[in-house]
Amino acid sequence: MGDAFGNTLSLNDAVRLSGPTAFNMMLKPAGSLCNLNCKYCYYLDKAEIYGGREPVMSEQMLETVVREYIAANEVPEVTFNWHGGEPLLLGLDFYRKALEFERKYAGGKKINNTIQTNGVLVDRAWAEFFRENGFLVGISIDGPQEVHDRYRKDKGRLPTFERVMRGLECLQAAGVDFNTMSTINKASEGRGLETYRFLKSIGSRYMQFMPVVEHVKDGRIVDPSEEGARIAPWSISGIAFGRFLCDIFDEWVKRDVGRVFVGQFDAALACWCGVPPGICVFSDTCGGNAIVEHNGDLYPCDHFVYPKYRLGNIAETPIRELMASDAQVRFGIDKRNTLPSACRKCRWFFACHGECPKHRFNRTEKGETGLNALCEGYKLFYSHVAPYMDYMKKLLQQGLSPAGVMLKQ
Repeated sequence: MGDAFGNTLSLNDAVRLSGPTAFNMMLKPAGSLCNLNCKYCYYLDKAEIYGGREPVMSEQMLETVVREYIAANEVPEVTFNWHGGEPLLLGLDFYRKALEFERKYAGGKKINNTIQTNGVLVDRAWAEFFRENGFLVGISIDGPQEVHDRYRKDKGRLPTFERVMRGLECLQAAGVDFNTMSTINKASEGRGLETYRFLKSIGSRYMQFMPVVEHVKDGRIVDPSEEGARIAPWSISGIAFGRFLCDIFDEWVKRDVGRVFVGQFDAALACWCGVPPGICVFSDTCGGNAIVEHNGDLYPCDHFVYPKYRLGNIAETPIRELMASDAQVRFGIDKRNTLPSACRKCRWFFACHGECPKHRFNRTEKGETGLNALCEGYKLFYSHVAPYMDYMKKLLQQGLSPAGVMLKQ
């Protein structure tokens, strides 16, 4: 059963692989270079892969990335996701040049840009640039000052909350669209509702919550499979993460449906309705969200930037070819095919799909490997929200807004 399932290619897989090429790519032009030293950051140590250096993307490589990425996507709309490290360290001229290359190679396709920043470097000039060029900006902020400053410090170990808030104020003054990305760590435990209300108070209407579950060895964040790796002390427990989501949901479902959008809630409703969740961690398979490093190295996922997962370099092999490689296809379907049987039999499998493979290092009661470390938290969350999801699904089937669930309270 296990071996047969492990080699299964589903009908959906076949349709996806035989259809027009379409994928997202996260660009890391500054690699792991960052002006902060967040305790839980899984990317700072990636400089070790490149000899301890933190070089940035050359103009030649930037042009190659833009040209290749647009050409490889056989769809009318392509989105560039600029990430880091801290991508603003490259300066405005780098992104002006990127936009120049996007216009040059667009070929009639609509080009969008998003950028994820810690916000510390955002000023009026950056804000005006983002507004003028239609950038969607993701601001990394973990919650109220005490929560945020617990682990998000700069290189001098100084807190960053006040500087992030100044950057956010610049974005708001310029009318820039933004969302928030909050890591949920040990400091967040028991503070879900407080965090949610804080994010609403600063104007966030699109919230991403990313659980922190990392492994460390000798002071470094490492692959969980590495010998001697242990859970990092700043990681959140599965149950605590589940409660965090439940506490937020209880307020959201009474007051904010259709007004505030939370990634986990939107994905759950999508899965309840049998449509793609829009978030890779809750999808059946992986493989559609690659990352390209400063030197053109391509990896299948932001959380799997280790030498053993490197697909190749886009200066040597076209992006389209790397994304269609056996290694990338296998990485994608392994998300589903390596799940323990207990997961495939779980009543919440349709909504969870095992969540992200980077969290699958626990064992089931029967000793199977690959159980997600957040499993108990997701079971708590899905069982808690099920009645409301059922009702919102019925509303949608009737052609009504799911916001009608608020009238039922």
